Amino acid sequence: MTTEAICRLPTPETPEEWTELRRRGWAAREALGDRAVILGHHYQKDEVIEFADVTGDSFLLARRGAEASAELIVFLGVYFMAESADILAQDHQAVVLPDLGAGCHLAECADIYTVRDAWTQMTEAVPGKTVIPITYMNSDAALKAFVGEHGGLVCTSSNAERAFRWAFEHGDAVFFFPDEHLGRNTGERLGIPPDEPLVWDAMKADLGGVDAAALADARSILWKGFCNVHTAFNPFQIARARKEHPGIRVIVHPECPRPVVAAADEDGSTEYIIQRCQELPAGATIAIGTDWNLVNRLRQEHADKTIFCLNEHICPCVTMNRIDLPTLVGTLEALADGDVPNVVKVDEETTTWAKVALDRMLALA
Repeated sequence: MTTEAICRLPTPETPEEWTELRRRGWAAREALGDRAVILGHHYQKDEVIEFADVTGDSFLLARRGAEASAELIVFLGVYFMAESADILAQDHQAVVLPDLGAGCHLAECADIYTVRDAWTQMTEAVPGKTVIPITYMNSDAALKAFVGEHGGLVCTSSNAERAFRWAFEHGDAVFFFPDEHLGRNTGERLGIPPDEPLVWDAMKADLGGVDAAALADARSILWKGFCNVHTAFNPFQIARARKEHPGIRVIVHPECPRPVVAAADEDGSTEYIIQRCQELPAGATIAIGTDWNLVNRLRQEHADKTIFCLNEHICPCVTMNRIDLPTLVGTLEALADGDVPNVVKVDEETTTWAKVALDRMLALA
């Protein structure tokens, strides 16, 4: 049986109640056995990541879910991630998102209706120009299907540069959405000056505020969208960290604005950041510009190093943190009782075209 439900249990008020809730969670997990696999994104709270069978970024988790034999994929993340998991899932698998309200500000900066409108305006304005659309993994299934149907592909923060190179081999320009900053940082690596890309603002009705003549010459058109966590970092935080910790290594996520990436020592995906924290020697001091939950976990895992967030007062991603222990335990108990709440299901046509876009990405050299 499949339902949409709020499975959240009451929030414990005492340490003893928290302990009992964890016990109930593990009891439900044990009852589910190999019928379920729990996937946890790096930005999730410790209280739920504890239950994850696999941790990783969104695409890695989606693939791991599809590779598992489990009939239930419990995704600890946000909606677009669960959609990706369903797109790649086997026919017998159901993807469960404990809280269907777990969204993503960045993913919601672009939707299929505004992107279709932009594409229509753009292609009519430059009819002889071949524009290749690329959508970031942090987008909904409809946008993944859109790029698949229109000759484009999906990219992650790890392979964005390869995706852009592929697009330039197959067309005259890239139309990248929804993250302006990842697009700008990627273009910089390919020799595109940071002030060269055009920014398409969906709030402006006429060509997204872009000049038609400039559009004809543009190599890179970027959607005006951003991650509300990664845009909370700035170069002043980096300068302060360097002053207070001489010899520090600063690593930031490429969703940060260009001045932040330029001021850092390195930038890379969550997997890259994790790897670098493992590689840097004992005694190293590392400042990281990404979600606080991940940074705090790295700090605990590498006690031989000094690791901190560039902005220790930053709020973790609010929507990513909607899945807490009461919500997860309520979901696991429902599943153990035979109910299957909060299933994320992508329609067949969308799945078909989204797979085309994902397959193009997987084929990148």
